Amino acid sequence: MSEPYKAPEPHVHAFRGVLALAQRLRYLMDDRLRGDGLTTQQAALLTVVDALGEPSLKEAAAVLGSTHQNVAQLVASLERKGMLQIATDPADRRRRRLVTTAANTEYWRERNIGDHAAVATWFSGLSSDELETLCGLLDRVLADVKQADVK
Repeated sequence: MSEPYKAPEPHVHAFRGVLALAQRLRYLMDDRLRGDGLTTQQAALLTVVDALGEPSLKEAAAVLGSTHQNVAQLVASLERKGMLQIATDPADRRRRRLVTTAANTEYWRERNIGDHAAVATWFSGLSSDELETLCGLLDRVLADVKQADVK
């Protein structure tokens, strides 16, 4: 079977390979989350909100590399599920902040062990040194791509 992502130019091969991997990993995680009515994108938003500590919708969208409109749809869905709230910013009452709920925290506390184990199996073909190298390379490429966005 041919591998359509391969290309003679290393940079094109890398781009296609990362894209193919990202799509496959998203599919696998979506499959794990589907039974609970969640998507990988929703989980990513919840992760970003927790990591940033009450970001605005605009800030969350920037980190996710998504549009305001797409993130607003994710927020609305997660609000209905009771996993996310929109709070008024005490410093500027016109601004709204995203806040995860106690129900969200409890949900992930119960899920994380299984999900983290599944992710570990997806990368089990790599040694710990190779994983560390992969993470370093991905961080560098992400930083370069973010820098290119600024220009």
